Amino acid sequence: MKLLLITAVEEFEKNVKEILVHAGVSAFSYTSVKGYKSQGKQISLESWFATQVTESDSLLFTVFVPDENVEKVYHYIEKFNQKREFFSRIHLASLDIEKSI
Repeated sequence: MKLLLITAVEEFEKNVKEILVHAGVSAFSYTSVKGYKSQGKQISLESWFATQVTESDSLLFTVFVPDENVEKVYHYIEKFNQKREFFSRIHLASLDIEKSI
């Protein structure tokens, strides 16, 4: 079993849900989060509220899936991201689950 962490801007909510359904995911959770991105290499405390830091309304999806579904989710997200003509993308990380109840 794997834990998938998916982040995306709120505008992609419907797309992420469709991807998960098409990949055979039967249950998932998500919550609103604030995303931050610095235009420079590092976020400086002195310039935290300056215009060089971009804040976005985002979503964090947590998904527990059997190993066989992981590649399907990666495939659909890669396909989605390749079609994007703008900067924002869906991000995905997978973690091994040693034990769960």
